Amino acid sequence: MHFDLTDLRLFVHVAESKSLTKGAERSHLSLPAASARMKELERQAGVRLLYRAPRGVAPTPAGQSLLQHARTMMSQIEHLKSDLQRFGQGVKGHIRIFANTTAVTEFMPEVLATFLAEHPQVDVDLQERQTGEIIRGVLDGTTDLGIVAGPVDVDGLEKYHFSTDRLALAVPPGHALDRAGAVHFAETFAHDFIGLHQGSTLQRFLDGLLQGAGGRLNTRVQVSNFESVCRMVEAGVGIGVVPESAGLRHSRTMKIVLKALDEPWAVRERYILTRRGDSLPAFAQALIDTLFRHPGHAASLGVRSGGKRKRGV
Repeated sequence: MHFDLTDLRLFVHVAESKSLTKGAERSHLSLPAASARMKELERQAGVRLLYRAPRGVAPTPAGQSLLQHARTMMSQIEHLKSDLQRFGQGVKGHIRIFANTTAVTEFMPEVLATFLAEHPQVDVDLQERQTGEIIRGVLDGTTDLGIVAGPVDVDGLEKYHFSTDRLALAVPPGHALDRAGAVHFAETFAHDFIGLHQGSTLQRFLDGLLQGAGGRLNTRVQVSNFESVCRMVEAGVGIGVVPESAGLRHSRTMKIVLKALDEPWAVRERYILTRRGDSLPAFAQALIDTLFRHPGHAASLGVRSGGKRKRGV
């Protein structure tokens, strides 16, 4: 049985996108060429690898097995590329990162600007995902690295603590809650609220808290990022929960007030996740090192970031 690396990479793209068309596009192949390659791959394997339906495709049990092995092989190729970079120029590496909303919008742009300037041979695919998706992605090899906030206790993962942030309440000056000290989350229920889009990690987290407490936010507007939340707060549209690091940055240019949330869940530890037992390519380790040394990754309202890497479960 002969496996072509182009076919395996195409199969991974098709399985992940659940679409032959999108998989072909990601592999830079025409749809007829991609379809022919998939049929030949199934012929050589001697089993059906994809369920085909009008709305897309999905791996069969045999396809799931192939997907797992193909991802492992693609990861090994990245290791090979990393090693070869020591001997010549022009070999490109690729890192995929699944991260939460705060990472994608707040500190990763600056981290990646530094890293990519130092490593021009490496490309990075940064995707915003929810915590559960990030964990599953690291475990099954869909992503090389995960970045999350909050407690993570999952077998099969290595986690590295790299900073601490807090969630804070942003209110306009003169608001009723501006006169209060630390604010309990339940006190926000009576006020107009600015929320994030439903796909964001923070919004899902707040929604989960509300379900547990039996509360309800009077959400008037939903926006796509923390800057927009702060602008809406400044305009007096409502109040909103933001990471303290983001609120501090925007408070320098906007008329908003940050109030401490008197809740144990307001403290958010940030972790880098990798799959236990995996050795990372040199350029992936270099990205982690860049993240640890970057001055903008920690909050500064009296919350001290860990100076050393803390390795856990």
